[in-house]
Amino acid sequence: MNYYFLGIGGIGMSALARYLKQQGHTVSGYDRTASPLTHQLEAEGIAIHYDDNPTLIRPQPDLVVYTPAVPADTAEMVYLRQSGVEMVKRAELLGRITAGSRCIAVAGSHGKTTTTSLIAHLLHQAGVSCTAFLGGICKNFGSNLLVDPDSRFTVVEADEYDRSFLHLHPHIAVVTATDADHLDIYGTRQAMLEAYLQFANQTDADGMLVVKEGCFVKDDGEPLVEFGHHHDEHEEHDHNHHHHDHNNFNTPVSTYTTHGIEADYYAINVRHYNGNIFFDLRTPQGVFYDLQLTNSCLYNVENAVAASAVALRCGLNEYQLRAGLKSFQGIARRFDYRIKESGLVYIDDYAHHPREIAATLESIRYLFPGKRTVGIFQPHLYSRTAQFADEFAEVLSQLDEIILMPIYPARERPIPGVSAHTILKKIDSMSKYLCSPQQVLELVPALCPEVVVTLGAGNIDRLVPDLEQTLRENLL
Repeated sequence: MNYYFLGIGGIGMSALARYLKQQGHTVSGYDRTASPLTHQLEAEGIAIHYDDNPTLIRPQPDLVVYTPAVPADTAEMVYLRQSGVEMVKRAELLGRITAGSRCIAVAGSHGKTTTTSLIAHLLHQAGVSCTAFLGGICKNFGSNLLVDPDSRFTVVEADEYDRSFLHLHPHIAVVTATDADHLDIYGTRQAMLEAYLQFANQTDADGMLVVKEGCFVKDDGEPLVEFGHHHDEHEEHDHNHHHHDHNNFNTPVSTYTTHGIEADYYAINVRHYNGNIFFDLRTPQGVFYDLQLTNSCLYNVENAVAASAVALRCGLNEYQLRAGLKSFQGIARRFDYRIKESGLVYIDDYAHHPREIAATLESIRYLFPGKRTVGIFQPHLYSRTAQFADEFAEVLSQLDEIILMPIYPARERPIPGVSAHTILKKIDSMSKYLCSPQQVLELVPALCPEVVVTLGAGNIDRLVPDLEQTLRENLL
């Protein structure tokens, strides 16, 4: 078949394009801008063009895959809709691909890329065959795609934007977080929560649902669903399902957390040494002591607990789990160490929601207490900036020096009166700047940082290699 991708450079789109190419199909696509990822796709034999020009669509596609990030008035989108060719969203294609296998789907307002990648890595290194579609470049695979022709499981990231995850019917589902986001789609967090509940209830009745405690609690503190009574903390083996008989999930539920003894899976005794995180994991099967996450951060403990719950359900033993966690190298742009020297640390992170930024900065303070920290943040979307300007300002005020870049609009048109300055003027600090990328490169070395962190989900990643080089040349 001939597949054509509108917005092929997206992280989720490119994984699907790679997969179909490997299956022997003809794959081509359009994206607005070239990137390292699109260059890789071209090197793998996928034809891509960067002009919005319908005459460049060759060969005639049998199926068009598009992403909501591509505006509806894009010339190629208009042409293809009028041509009568079948068009599906990325999520719908993912639903078709996973329909024939045991799907492990990870949803959540944050944590899903790392949790998905960690599950895929744990299964893969233990010899449990799986195919995985990831929302980031997993360093262990050097890709956002893992393909095993004899795959028992398909591990996917379940995207809540535009209710995309409702195309999935998982065998095992994970919900990592339900902080308010994408309210341009949902309107209210309550409506968003109900979509998550619908996703959870599409899990196989004989499968498993892993939910972070508190995810299905409404803003007024009332639970959206009833979990039933929790187990006694001293029970070791038989508590995993019996207390979930009366909830209104279709599937047995396992809860997890990093800060309580009420959940089925939880981390205790979390500590760090030389940038590595250590913790003990309490499970229904017993306690696993001294598990290690290499070159990691505090919030990844939570992701590791969720991934471990899934891995144990898929048959891994303690030694496979231990080896997999320790050998996980992380995700590009997820607490990604670019420089780690005694005098200077540079971390690049995808955080673009106030709660995510708070978690990243908490990890920096935990690992590098008292170090002078400079943060560069590129806001992502006008709507998110308008909605969370106060929260962004509050969390960024924790930095010693704050540099803001102009908003990355992605799929959005500008909103009058909303810009990076909307956040800047609310930041309670004298040490704040609004800069172009070039100005960032000139300013950061002059601020004499001990820790530098870049934050954002837009094209700030294009700045990262140059900033790393500038820091090495001027401060090391």
